[in-house]
Amino acid sequence: MPVAPGWRVALALCLAWPIAAQAHGLFDARLAERLPLLLSALLVGTAWLLYLLGGRRVPPRHHEALCFHAAMLLTVLSVFGPLDDWAETSTSWHMTQHMLFILAIAPLWALARPLPQWRGVTGMLGRRIWTPILRAGRYPTALALLHGAVIWIWHSPRLYLLALDDLWVHAFEHACFLFSAWLFWWSVLHAGQRRVPQALMAVLLTLMHTGLLGALLTFGTVSFYGAERDVADQQLAGLIMWVPGGLVYLAAGAWIAWRWLGRMRRGQRLEAGDGL
Repeated sequence: MPVAPGWRVALALCLAWPIAAQAHGLFDARLAERLPLLLSALLVGTAWLLYLLGGRRVPPRHHEALCFHAAMLLTVLSVFGPLDDWAETSTSWHMTQHMLFILAIAPLWALARPLPQWRGVTGMLGRRIWTPILRAGRYPTALALLHGAVIWIWHSPRLYLLALDDLWVHAFEHACFLFSAWLFWWSVLHAGQRRVPQALMAVLLTLMHTGLLGALLTFGTVSFYGAERDVADQQLAGLIMWVPGGLVYLAAGAWIAWRWLGRMRRGQRLEAGDGL
């Protein structure tokens, strides 16, 4: 059956979820305080279940299913595992979590192309939801600006600390990172031939402004997020955003350009063949 590999990954995710939830205290005595996490878990679980059900109607390609389930596994471990607890006291772990959202989970979702599977279950309702998203994907530069604004706004000291103090704000912050990054990667990785220059510009713009933010954190001599936070830890966070993040954007830009040039060469060969 085409979706069998997805079910095996899903089983691994089911086994990992209780461990992650226990580590994060998702089901401890402070249940009322954990309501935002419970709602987040419900949303993630629903999206995952709808994909599995939709995959029986619209079987995904093997590599797309693998990308989707890998992204879901990383989401569970990042949001409900111990990483989220470490991020509350460490700027570098907080940055690691954000980079997983932006540079791993979101592009994996984009490469997975899950919309046909979700639409296979949700029908007309899903079509109304996903059609604007698909239309937004035609504007990679605009989505890069939107995603960039999200990154800078949530790394401002006031909102950064507010997200640490309020679980509802924390959950909303995660949703902003994941959704804006998904839109960004969707638009640049699936750009049509005419929109490839815009996609490359979007990647370059994102590389530049995230590198600038990383540099500000790296070379900062005072803690931007409270005196109790270690400056060295903040500098490490800046390096995590600046260096590994920059490499991911460079690799993405190179891949987009390589595919673009390959299409152009194939088009030229076809035109040459028609002229003979």
